[in-house]
Amino acid sequence: MLERVQPFFEEGNRPRVLVVGDLILDEYIWGSVNRISPEAPVPVLESRSENLALGGAANVANNLVSLGSEVLLVGGMGQDEKGERLYNLIRSRGINADGVLPFVHRPTTSKIRLIANNQQMLRIDKEDNRPITEKTEKKIIAYINKTLPKVDAVICSDYQKGILTDKIINTIMHRAKNSKTPVVVDPKGTDFTKYSGATVITPNEREVEHVAPIKLVTREDLDRSAEYLINLAKTKALLVTRGKEGMILYRKDKKPFEVPTVAREVFDVTGAGDTVISVFALAMAHGLDMEEAAWLANNAAGIVVGKLGTAVVTREEIRRFVEDQTFSSAPSLMPLDEIKKVVSLAKACGRSVVFTNGCFDIIHGGHIEFLQKAKALGDLLVIGLNSDSSVERIKGPERPIKSEIERANILAALKYVDYITLFEEDTPENLIREIRPDILVKGDDYKLDEVVGREIVEGYGARVELIPIVK
Repeated sequence: MLERVQPFFEEGNRPRVLVVGDLILDEYIWGSVNRISPEAPVPVLESRSENLALGGAANVANNLVSLGSEVLLVGGMGQDEKGERLYNLIRSRGINADGVLPFVHRPTTSKIRLIANNQQMLRIDKEDNRPITEKTEKKIIAYINKTLPKVDAVICSDYQKGILTDKIINTIMHRAKNSKTPVVVDPKGTDFTKYSGATVITPNEREVEHVAPIKLVTREDLDRSAEYLINLAKTKALLVTRGKEGMILYRKDKKPFEVPTVAREVFDVTGAGDTVISVFALAMAHGLDMEEAAWLANNAAGIVVGKLGTAVVTREEIRRFVEDQTFSSAPSLMPLDEIKKVVSLAKACGRSVVFTNGCFDIIHGGHIEFLQKAKALGDLLVIGLNSDSSVERIKGPERPIKSEIERANILAALKYVDYITLFEEDTPENLIREIRPDILVKGDDYKLDEVVGREIVEGYGARVELIPIVK
């Protein structure tokens, strides 16, 4: 999958994305709790610091900017102090705010979160959920009609705060259909028919249960609910986020594409849905298919939930994360053809490949130290392991003591070893020629001119390293 998603990481390509939705100012008050109030049985938060962040559709836009996209934001805010601060934050991030309008007689939507010892204690919301005025609606529709044909993707970020009226949604779907522009919707509420015509709708599992007339008990219940919603909303796909279970991409007449979670540690899920929809839409704008977009979005979510507060991810963070996931999840023992693919991909990602070889029949401390030092020379360590027949020819009929599979399993259990491939020949010369490592490693009990493969690697600009052997 990593090879297929490379267009997402290419520099110089900045897709334009139109984001339409409810703008929110997220406020955080950080502190500690050491006592209970004498006035009431409630904890006292001793405030240490405060900060502001973009929330709602503004956070979607912020994610997209962090990912290298050009963003046109459509929404509104009150003519109040919070609105001014929100607008300044939007502009400071380089987001095009020509489609952001002032509300009359309506406050800026804000959420204040009180956090102690990295745990959220309380959230205070200030909002007006009434639909926007007809005058504001007409201005937004005019802006969408003007800009949508010029963008590569559209995101509807619905928090049910009044921006995404039926007329505005219908305008988006009509214009997008004419220009063949993908529309990705983060839904809210129980009426998914209003999103009819969307390319993808991205509810979480709880939202699916609220909308579909099926109680979710089993995975089959979720599959049936997704099929029901795809038909109900007349959408091409449904991307269901499932928290610690990852996500599933459903499409009509296609097998569900399941992406397991990759989150290493969860600190805060605030804004994770914004990250998912941002990465998914941007991936589609880069020309990736839905499965590739879902895979990338899932990895991005795995990063952002490890951050506190309303956070964003960058392309570099995602790139490094998916590379680590890809190389660490591949099986250690692979045939040469598969090893060559992994090495080629690693080099394309800028990673250096170290190669060494041996029988490794009876692993001892000297072997461990040797492999540790070899791994330290590069990013990936590949071992060419003599097969049983090769060991027997080299060391005699009583060897090997352990079979090739046993030896491979022992090596695979060492954290310094990334990949292992077996070879039948007496020397690894053919392996070296095929793998083309950046560094060829042997012990210093060899002389440089005795190292098999030295001329090969030096011939294409790589090098040989001799590592001191523990006596």
